[in-house]
Order: sequence, then C-alpha cells, then structure tokens
Amino acid sequence: MVADPAVGPAGLTLLAITWALYFCLHSLLAATPVKAVVSARLPRLAPAYRLAYNGVALAALLPVLWLQWQLSGAPLFEMPVPVRLACDIVAIAAVAAFLWTLRWYDMGAFTGLRNEAADGSAGFTLSPLHRHVRHPWYFLALVIIWTRPMDAAWLVASIAITLYLVVGSHLEDAKLVDTFGEAYRRYRERVPGLWPWPGQSLSAAEAEGWMARHAGPGASG
Repeated sequence: MVADPAVGPAGLTLLAITWALYFCLHSLLAATPVKAVVSARLPRLAPAYRLAYNGVALAALLPVLWLQWQLSGAPLFEMPVPVRLACDIVAIAAVAAFLWTLRWYDMGAFTGLRNEAADGSAGFTLSPLHRHVRHPWYFLALVIIWTRPMDAAWLVASIAITLYLVVGSHLEDAKLVDTFGEAYRRYRERVPGLWPWPGQSLSAAEAEGWMARHAGPGASG
C-alpha cells in the first residue's frame, strides 16, 4: 500500500499526539516512583519489571509506527544523489557504532533478562563514545533520524523524537546523579550530553581513572 502523498494537518496533528502519548507512557513506566509502587505492592513481580516494561514499550510502539507508515508521503525536497549517498553512509556508520557500543553495556540487565542492581553497585562503564558524549545512543539516534528521507510525517516524528531525547537525557542525568553523586556531576561538567563538542571530552587516561573508581559492567544510554 502506498500512502497518499498529500498528508493534511489533521493527520500530522494526530501523529504528533500519538508520539507524545507514547513518550509519556514510556517515561511514566520508567519513572522510579512507579517502579517503587510495583515493588511495594507486587514484590514477586518486581524482578520482572524491566522485562515487562520493554515488552509494553515495544507493543505500544507498533501502532505508532503503523500510523507513521500510513501517513508517509512525498519527500519535502529532493536531495542530489551525492548528498543522499552521504546521508546513507552516515546513517550506516551510526548503526555500526551502535552495534559496536553494545559490548560496553550490560544487555542482560538492559533487556530485563537479568536483574539490575538498584543501588548502582553494578558500576558505570564508559565506552569510548562516552568520552565524547554522555548519551551516545541518543546521539546516534539523532544522527539516524535526521539523515533519513524527509516527508511531512517523518519531519513530525523527527521533531517529536528529538524533543523526547532532549528531555530524556536530562531525566537520565538526574538518575545517574542520584546513583553516582559527585563523580557523575563532574563527568557531566566535562562531557556534553547529546552532541560531541570540540574541547569537551575525556582523554582515554581520564576515562580509565574514572572507571577504576566506579568499575562495573553497566553503561548509560
């Protein structure tokens, strides 16, 4: 099925609201108070919370993506072939970088297949990308979404996702400050959150020193 290229304001507004509702649900379920309520009232289910959270997030995303596809239309502008090729290369590089960083993440805890330490005792690991940006997965996601062909519906989605990542990075920072305290505050002062910036990064030696004081298998997004 090919969607009608002429997407009206009503459809785009509905898409924006749908993305916003999804992000609200995603943030609500990830909030520490919600996890605390589940742990207090359903202690037997608490160990499986992360796994259930990921399942609900994935299931809730499917109708959003379906609507996104339904509203896809003609590109807002045509890009020359060299520019299109360059964008594809950058996006592929971002995907490859994402896969490369997985070795520094505790994927068992991230997916919910293994319980994560609630007190931060599992530690915090800085991947090479963490030396240059505090949230490398968010950064790579921004690279990918803004190098895709841009129709009206994808522009709405890109703006919504970008806003969510900006807000999400601040929420993630707050959680990490609660977990690691002054050490993370100093790290936050040295390294930008979403986009690498010249002169604002850690050397390899500095990163090794930071990890030596807070060793463990985990890494932030």
